[in-house]
Amino acid sequence: MNTIMSIQIIPKTKTDAIPFVDAAIQLIEDSGLKYHVNPLDTTVEGDMDSCLKLIKSMNELMIEKGSDYVITQVKFLYSEQFTMDNLTEKHNG
Repeated sequence: MNTIMSIQIIPKTKTDAIPFVDAAIQLIEDSGLKYHVNPLDTTVEGDMDSCLKLIKSMNELMIEKGSDYVITQVKFLYSEQFTMDNLTEKHNG
């Protein structure tokens, strides 16, 4: 079963949050899962277990980097028929 996940991670920091978000995106890249960075979130595709593990790792990384706390917003599409590509192909010319 395929999972498409939209994730937005919001670390509460005393400094600029962008380096924290950059580190979270690097963690997504290192996961080997297919992903696409958007202005307000990142879309990730894989199996549900891998997506859930990634969410946990991203939150743990934010705390390790010094975030006081983390707000994480997640949406899932769990389906055999949909992929990131077939959901967006008609819009990507």
